[in-house]
Amino acid sequence: MNMPKEHMIISLGGSLVAPAFAKATAGEPSEIDIGFIKLFKKSLTKHLNQKRFFIFVGGGKVCRNYQKALLEFGADNNERDLMGIDISRLNARVVKQAFGDIAFSKVITNPTKSISTRKDVVVAGGWKPGWSTDYCAVVLAKNMGIKTIINITNIDYVYDKDPGKFKNAKALSEVNWKDFRKIVGNKWAPGLSMPFDPRASKMAEILKIKVVMVNGKNLERLEGFLNGKPFIGTIIA
Repeated sequence: MNMPKEHMIISLGGSLVAPAFAKATAGEPSEIDIGFIKLFKKSLTKHLNQKRFFIFVGGGKVCRNYQKALLEFGADNNERDLMGIDISRLNARVVKQAFGDIAFSKVITNPTKSISTRKDVVVAGGWKPGWSTDYCAVVLAKNMGIKTIINITNIDYVYDKDPGKFKNAKALSEVNWKDFRKIVGNKWAPGLSMPFDPRASKMAEILKIKVVMVNGKNLERLEGFLNGKPFIGTIIA
């Protein structure tokens, strides 16, 4: 008898898909990190006999650069957020294409709707202004009864304070939601760069969802978590 597959949500940082200005010294625009996407696909496909993955793809640094430009020309938060949604969906289309026939044929853009598919990989992008991809991931988790979100980012750990400003910042392998929310605060705005969206954090705490922070530049850490082994990263619960 086949055991039911475990469902997991992944919030994938857009800066891992499209690093901003990778060749800035040559005056060239940013490129899609094809190598990372191939390794990411390889990491997940190893586990498809036991797990299904719902992947929300963010906008990342490229998105924030566009939003900064919009702000210079007087754009409000709504316009800046719409830009973020557009870029998130572009990134998501690339990730979906990489998984080929393994993935559901459409990029999901509304996490409140039920998803009817037997595919083991479903890729999603931004939905509407005011909703980060982290927040969308938590909403989908609520609607589907999923209790684990893996946040694949570009940092090794959550720190008790900004390590860029404080040399004595402490890396946290585990932290509860109450303490984590003290670190990230309560306010969210388009382009905010935080380990996990403050509004999404509030909802995740209420729903008792576990969020696992893993550095996507070292995907063996993701595989370590998926295999139930010790890994470098932070668990928020």
